[in-house]
Amino acid sequence: MKRKLRVAAYAVCVRDEQILLARSPGPDGTPEWVLPGGGMDHGEDPYDTVRREVTEETGYRIEVTGLLGVHSQRLVGHPRVGRRTDHHGLRLVYEGEVVGGELRYEVGGSTDFAAWQDLSAVPDLNRVSLVDIALRLWRERPAHGRLTAGDPPLPPQLNAE
Repeated sequence: MKRKLRVAAYAVCVRDEQILLARSPGPDGTPEWVLPGGGMDHGEDPYDTVRREVTEETGYRIEVTGLLGVHSQRLVGHPRVGRRTDHHGLRLVYEGEVVGGELRYEVGGSTDFAAWQDLSAVPDLNRVSLVDIALRLWRERPAHGRLTAGDPPLPPQLNAE
């Protein structure tokens, strides 16, 4: 079985009771909302990764205002990563504040749209589980940077088989 480690950095940007999200096609092509962010390039600092990715996906420049936490997820033989893959995702979740740029969507990338969404509307959005995890980190701010009891469950399509 192929083993794959992916390290990524994401930003939680909240202002006026809204969160900045990007939209990406899901595994079956259905659009789903994601946090702006993504994979770290070899040799790149995750702090630089999150700033680069937010700009690429939303048009905004951000100031990183804190590290909210780290989330680790392993998917083994799952359709999302491939039946013959043992995928380990390590996600660094930062808090960010928009300091410049203009909202726009990404062209030719992993997302196709970006928008501010009301925090109260997030539960009704078709979204990846990381959105819920990151919002819990943002709200709870655990000193150790890790969620424990009461972690939001993964949607059925993300549970490892």
